[in-house]
Amino acid sequence: MPIVVKLDVVLAERKMKSKDLAARIGITEANLSLLKSGKVKGVRFATLEAICEALDCQPGDLLVYRPEGGATP
Repeated sequence: MPIVVKLDVVLAERKMKSKDLAARIGITEANLSLLKSGKVKGVRFATLEAICEALDCQPGDLLVYRPEGGATP
């Protein structure tokens, strides 16, 4: 998939556990895990906003576009 979710990296940089983020933004740990693994087809802007607020980051810190074929932008 050309969109890579880097949520796990940002969580590690902020020294925050997935469990704590899920509780803070009001989603289940299971849904956050699916988002971290990139197994979701979409994310609501409200959820993205809550994640960015909780982690003090920008959407671009969480999502990276990598074209098919493995080339890095």
